[in-house]
Amino acid sequence: MQRSLPVLIALVLLFSTVGWSADFWKGYEAYQKKDYATALREFKPLAEKGHAQAQNMLGWMYYYGEGVPQDYKTAVKWYRLAAEQGHAYAQYWLAEMYQDGKGVLQNYVYAHMWYNVCASQGPEDPDKDLREIELERRDIAAGARDRIAKEMSPSQIEKAQELATDWSPFIRLHTPSEHITSSTPSLSSLIFLVNVWRKSTKDMTEF
Repeated sequence: MQRSLPVLIALVLLFSTVGWSADFWKGYEAYQKKDYATALREFKPLAEKGHAQAQNMLGWMYYYGEGVPQDYKTAVKWYRLAAEQGHAYAQYWLAEMYQDGKGVLQNYVYAHMWYNVCASQGPEDPDKDLREIELERRDIAAGARDRIAKEMSPSQIEKAQELATDWSPFIRLHTPSEHITSSTPSLSSLIFLVNVWRKSTKDMTEF
């Protein structure tokens, strides 16, 4: 990509605000400052109402023990809720947890299925650079899916593909005043999330 990371961050923050509540932004800004107590206080009520981005962030915080005791099972809970609504990044994290057996019993079928679903999402962003980021996300997920497939039997792969084909997002309904994103938001291409995405997938792309 030609633009620098700071420029891309500025672009996303300027132009990609639809579907994000003021409370989420407050939590997000607190998270960036490592004020995890405030972030948790803002994210949790939104997540409980079905805000997919907040659910994904809670999954991240519980996975790494940021402001909360590290708890893989709780991380899986929040990632799953976001993934079921179509949040592509949460789908990737959930797949990874099934692959590693963290918070759930190790299950390559479900890992393959969620990687596959993630790889099939988007890109929807009109901005060229943001579309490239989403395409990179798809490539990373597809690569993870293909690698895990090498450790699966043909019947397992067939089952995983069936699950991915049959999957459809569970859409939660909200009143307009809640400003809650219920399906895969274009803002899942937010550069901050992509930055941590790249950090956590670096080792995955090397084997």
